[in-house]
Amino acid sequence: MPVPVVEGIVTTRDVPIYLDGLGTVQAFNTVTVHARVDGQLMKVAFTEGKEVKIDDVLAQLDPASYQAALDQAVAKKAQDEAQLTNARVDLQRYAGLLKTDSITQQIYDTQKSLVSQLEATVKADQAAMESAKVNLDYTTIRSPIDGRVGIRQNGRGQHCSRLRRERPRSAHAASPISSCLRCPNNRSRNSSNIKIRRRIQRARRFSRQHNVLDKGTLAAIDNQIDTTTGTIKLKANFANENLHLWPGQFVNTRLLLATRRTARLFRRPWFNADQTARFAFVIQNDQTVTMRPLQVAQIESGMALIDEGLKPGERIVLDGQYKLQPGSHVKPAESSDQGGADGAQPTAKTHPGKQP
Repeated sequence: MPVPVVEGIVTTRDVPIYLDGLGTVQAFNTVTVHARVDGQLMKVAFTEGKEVKIDDVLAQLDPASYQAALDQAVAKKAQDEAQLTNARVDLQRYAGLLKTDSITQQIYDTQKSLVSQLEATVKADQAAMESAKVNLDYTTIRSPIDGRVGIRQNGRGQHCSRLRRERPRSAHAASPISSCLRCPNNRSRNSSNIKIRRRIQRARRFSRQHNVLDKGTLAAIDNQIDTTTGTIKLKANFANENLHLWPGQFVNTRLLLATRRTARLFRRPWFNADQTARFAFVIQNDQTVTMRPLQVAQIESGMALIDEGLKPGERIVLDGQYKLQPGSHVKPAESSDQGGADGAQPTAKTHPGKQP
């Protein structure tokens, strides 16, 4: 007797090819801010977790000792400049006396060397004064980037805070957050397709809801494959305008490799599979079935994309295959909610006791 089965038809349409991987969100820029000079922390000018702009004051150390060092350097320079001025006057006077042979050449040369020595001393004083000014500026700790301040850590003589850049300074600034993902390299064509289509299609939260969090672009591909895991590391940048992505968060990231035009596919409630290959039952014109091995490229949203094994328009068994073997006769049966690709309906329904 013919075996009742649910039939489906192989159809064609454009199908996107994806590469999925588990990624970890990373801040685009992470900076550890700490005091560059020793001193007592006098003031904290930021609120933890709030956004700051570049050069905003974060903290203030006690500047008293550094201000005193700067004043001392300024005074030392003024003293040496006064001596240099007096030495230059004496040198000019000695030059006139030398012309009348009132002094010896040795006295003139000694005075000339003293002027050169004082000029070098004044330059050293200028450098010492600039160094003292830099140290004084270091007592005011400023933000080196735009970002969000993390939890501060402070102790005697130092202050530390973490900044994560999460927003660009302008519409043309670099992406504010990135994700490093690892994708399997079990097919050699994946690496080549990644270089061709450098676009991240989706970033999904690491949960069952599969919420689309953000879209971005592929920024970099690692130059080697991890031998321990057999994966390749990719880096993608995201705008993160809604702040859905946070550093340290796990996301399922989907990379759009290419779009296959007029691809063969069918809705896959089930198809046969064994340990070595996948196959499906194809319905012939005489209502008999033959077993056809399949090469499946991907299964997405219940749709099986076929590389080899089926042709457009062929009828296949979607349900009822458990009682089939090659050469079995089949007849259309009622289907609950299964159909062919793109919502194609199963073939004509029959009722018990009626001929198909």
